[in-house]
Amino acid sequence: MVSGRHTGRIRFMLVIALLIVLTMTSGVNHRVVATEEAYETLRVFSEVLTLVRNSYVEQTESQQLIFGAIRGMLETLDPHSSFMPPDVFKEMQIETQGSFGGLGIEITVRDRHLTVVAPIEGTPADRAGIHSGDRITRIDGAPTKDMTLVEAVRKLRGPKGSQITITILREGQEPFDIALTRDIIAVHSVRAADLGDGVGYIRVASFQERTTRDLEDELKALREKGLRGLIFDLRNNPGGLLNQAVQVADLFLDKGKLIVYTEGRAKNQSLRFVDERDDPQHFPMVVLINRGSASASEIVAGALQDHQRAILVGTQSFGKGTVQTVIPLNDGSGLRLTTAKYFTPKRRAIDGAGVTPDIIVEPPKPATTAQGETPPDRRPQTIGEQEGDTSRPLGRTAPDPKTDPQLARAVEVLKAILIYERPAGKVASG
Repeated sequence: MVSGRHTGRIRFMLVIALLIVLTMTSGVNHRVVATEEAYETLRVFSEVLTLVRNSYVEQTESQQLIFGAIRGMLETLDPHSSFMPPDVFKEMQIETQGSFGGLGIEITVRDRHLTVVAPIEGTPADRAGIHSGDRITRIDGAPTKDMTLVEAVRKLRGPKGSQITITILREGQEPFDIALTRDIIAVHSVRAADLGDGVGYIRVASFQERTTRDLEDELKALREKGLRGLIFDLRNNPGGLLNQAVQVADLFLDKGKLIVYTEGRAKNQSLRFVDERDDPQHFPMVVLINRGSASASEIVAGALQDHQRAILVGTQSFGKGTVQTVIPLNDGSGLRLTTAKYFTPKRRAIDGAGVTPDIIVEPPKPATTAQGETPPDRRPQTIGEQEGDTSRPLGRTAPDPKTDPQLARAVEVLKAILIYERPAGKVASG
């Protein structure tokens, strides 16, 4: 007869064995084979697990301990790899479907700090004046130090109309609180404007399922108005779907040109994405980027720059260039694992470096408002229902070179190109 303690020990050993010998569906089956050293380490883990189960001051559940161990393992890798229990994994699956309840903010972890990549245009976070590079130090009073991305996203999301207070640490300022009202985040990623003299303007706020289709519609409308050159605004674009980034680059590059490639340890993670369209757009282009341009937007900007298809204006981009593969597990949980890195056509690594513009133009300093200052009595300011600061250059108002020096420089550069490319003998009427 086997004692209950030994039965529990055997059960835990079987659980650990299953954790290290997995068949994961991700296009190809991967078998993880443990070495002798790994088995020895797992023996120590099993001892600790048994001691915690039997001797810890409070009763613990085996699933809680195993899930905690998995989370700890992934936290030693990079900020983007994470484990999602079944309820969290189900919640994360809505991330790119176009609408969800929350603040409209893209976040990452940098130097162990929860950091804003960029707010999504027109959302509560955008209207509150939250900036790329802001650090979120508290969420509803709870410190964010060592908080995983999955935990942070889960805390930031919630039902429409519910309130949340975040503490922001911005360079050169004391920490300040902002209270926001959550809303349904319906992402409308493309908007356009005619700036006159044949200069078109298109902003892509993020790469979603309809981005390429909407972009083609806007380009068609601008061509009907006499489009001669395009300013393509990717500022504060935190990224999105890789296939949409590739299709957008497809619109402007010649067939057969390399757009981006990935390198990973597994062969199926080393991929090349090449332009496949026969009818690229050939008008001159200037692309605007800033430190809120990340991931998919860096892929597009890097490809256009490497192939000398566009001139980049603005400031250094964010530098997020890794591939995360989402792998569903048997119990309904999920694993988000960094499996490769992105490289531009000229072999420039994006991750941690970003894309450097051809012409550096600093953004305007934010308008001094209560949203950007520490309230004297430390009470949070409620944001979410009102329009916020409409003077911001990337707000929902029409693009205006008079208040946006980066856009103004882009217009100057584009007009200079158009003059240079004007056929000989053609004189502009005035």
